[in-house]
Amino acid sequence: MLFFSCKKTDKFVPRDFSSITIEPIYTDSLISIRAIDILDDGSLAFAANNGTFGLYNPSKEVWRTSIQEHDSLRLHFRAIAHTTTDFFMLSIESPALLYKTGARGNMELVYKEEGEFVFYDAMAFWNDTEGIAIGDSFDGCLSIIVTKDSGRTWTKLACDVLPEAEEGEAAFAASNTNIKVLGNKAWIGTSSGNIYYSNDKGRSWQSIKTPIVQTQKTEGIYSIDFYDELNGFGIGGDYTKPDGNTSNKIRTQDGGITWQLVAQAQEPGYRSCVQYIPNSKGKELVATGFKGIDFSNDSGNTWKHLSDEGFYTIRFLNDSTAYAAGKGRIAKLLFK
Repeated sequence: MLFFSCKKTDKFVPRDFSSITIEPIYTDSLISIRAIDILDDGSLAFAANNGTFGLYNPSKEVWRTSIQEHDSLRLHFRAIAHTTTDFFMLSIESPALLYKTGARGNMELVYKEEGEFVFYDAMAFWNDTEGIAIGDSFDGCLSIIVTKDSGRTWTKLACDVLPEAEEGEAAFAASNTNIKVLGNKAWIGTSSGNIYYSNDKGRSWQSIKTPIVQTQKTEGIYSIDFYDELNGFGIGGDYTKPDGNTSNKIRTQDGGITWQLVAQAQEPGYRSCVQYIPNSKGKELVATGFKGIDFSNDSGNTWKHLSDEGFYTIRFLNDSTAYAAGKGRIAKLLFK
């Protein structure tokens, strides 16, 4: 007797979005929003300039916003993150002030750093206990602080455990996406076109040079994302010449050890944020910046321009709905 078995295989077919419905859900002409985060319960948090931060309840369509004050400073937040229980926000310039959700509902100051060259750019958590925030180089290395106690205390890494920084090397505070953590790993994209890589939650690091354009101070890697521990994408360019589309898009398929240029001399040009769409097998990507929104369904080889609406940063709620933020607004995006 012959026995035949047929195993059903589900082959993923990338979608071909052709339009976006954009619904503004928050507007304030006085602020610029570069940091948003979707919390575990589906609510949306943000922090911005003028000390403004807030939380959106999508089921009730209700916002709660507040102003964080510190002496007479006008705080500017571009880095935020969350754990299961807490929300964190970090201001950019000296003094760098890192706040954590307090026991009484107010934000509690848990880290402060002062200095001429202090400038923090992005932050993320591996889990509810361990987190990381990154900033521009100072005294020969990037500024990196870590926590191992759920954000109650933070420690700055010494330069002797970090690669030597290139002159003027920084990490653009454009969208809170020049850092990505996944598993035990972390990747940081810099203005010098380098990827800082750690496979042990920041205990050791190596610097990997990428082929992204980097001849001016305004060029380099502005945003990175990883679909899994092997497949990642980076985007950038020069925000002062946003139509330039040569050598501004890079991809890795080996966990960030090597990077290749893709979509050479093709749209999009400069973008401040790139994100993989969830459940897309690493095929579908969206990039956004002040010049509009673009979509790829072939892992970044080719792109389609979907909208001229400008946003600085974007996060996906599911495989067709996202939140995006920019100058004076946050919007809900539905990809069709």
